[in-house]
Amino acid sequence: MKEISAGGVVYRKENGAIEIQLIQDRFGKMTLAKGKMEPGETIEQTALREIEEETGIVGAIVDTLSVIAYQYEAKGRGTIHKEVHYFLVEATEGRLQAQVEEITGVGWYSPEEAWRLQLLSGYDNNDEIVRSGLRKLGTEVEPNARSS
Repeated sequence: MKEISAGGVVYRKENGAIEIQLIQDRFGKMTLAKGKMEPGETIEQTALREIEEETGIVGAIVDTLSVIAYQYEAKGRGTIHKEVHYFLVEATEGRLQAQVEEITGVGWYSPEEAWRLQLLSGYDNNDEIVRSGLRKLGTEVEPNARSS
C-alpha cells in the first residue's frame, strides 16, 4: 500500500529578518507541518492544507525541496510505502495556532535557532529538508553535528 503526505519548510519575513516555523509533535520532537493527501487533492494542495490545519498559517509554495521515501509496518495494513513531498512555503496570512489533536506547539525561530532545534530534537530524516530550505533562503548552516 502506498501513502502520500506533503508539507514544508514554512518561513516569513518579520522586520526584515527571516523566521522559520517548527512544530512540536505529540512525541516531543521538533518537526515540519505535514500530513496525508486526501482524495482529489494535488500534492501542493495537501501541503498547504496541512500547514494551515496544523499551524493556522496560510502559505504560498515558493519552491520544491525534496521527497523522502520510506517503509513502515502498520498493524492490520501490512507494509506501507510512504512518500513525503516537501516544499518551501512562504507564510502569507494567518495566526499561529497549534492543532491540539495533532501537535503540542508551533513557533517561529531564527534560521540558526531552527537548525539548532532540528539537530537537538528533530527527526534525522528532516535534516536535509531543513538544510535545503535554509539554503534556498540564503542561510548556510553547519553540517550535521548531531549528538547521539
